[in-house]
Amino acid sequence: MLEAVAQASELSNAEISRNLQIPKSSASYILRTLETQGYLNRNPETGKYRVGLKVLSLSRGALSGIDVREVALPIMRHLMEKTNLTCHLAILDGPDAVYIEKVEPQGFIRMDTWVGRRMRVHATSVGKALVAYIQQERLEKILAERGMEKRTAKTITTLPRLLKDLERVRQQGYAVDDEENNMGARCLGAPIFNQDGAIEASLGLSGTINQVNEQTMPRIVEALKDAARHISMGMGYRAPRRMSTA
Repeated sequence: MLEAVAQASELSNAEISRNLQIPKSSASYILRTLETQGYLNRNPETGKYRVGLKVLSLSRGALSGIDVREVALPIMRHLMEKTNLTCHLAILDGPDAVYIEKVEPQGFIRMDTWVGRRMRVHATSVGKALVAYIQQERLEKILAERGMEKRTAKTITTLPRLLKDLERVRQQGYAVDDEENNMGARCLGAPIFNQDGAIEASLGLSGTINQVNEQTMPRIVEALKDAARHISMGMGYRAPRRMSTA
């Protein structure tokens, strides 16, 4: 119900009942309860409901349980200053990659992104960095649910091509979104692992194709991978030791 009201800005009892296909009496009871608790506000002139400020406490509560944000934020700030690119932290939530933190440099070039934005995993660097380390069966379920929308002419839209790209992610330790989600934008993503060695989140850098080009890419990639490695270590991850061949 909160989601329905938020998406529509304002809704009446009758509109909510119709949209959610529930009895008006049930909708009225739930609305009054949410209004009493401060999660919804009712316009006295129109009688319509809009989201109240107390909803913000829910997002703060949800994010506070994600320790990776606390570990990542100072490292993200340093990475942003080092590269002058927008830095994102994302997690896999259901079938989507979701931004849970963002650090942006000052300047006239701004990325149209925000904390809470849901992204397609097949067309974004942070999404690829996340799903490269999950079981293929889970990946196929995600793609069956969300599809592989062709965002641009460069978007990967078939499973074989995506699997080949994800293999490259595992080999090189980072993912690339080369104008696959938005034309003119080039993004890089690296995995973050937890103490169990499982994928926890992904760290991304976003810029224009002029900012992230053939000359700057090596330096940016190394800075990104180093930052992701430090966040993983902060989450308790210890990379497996290589066996000596001596």
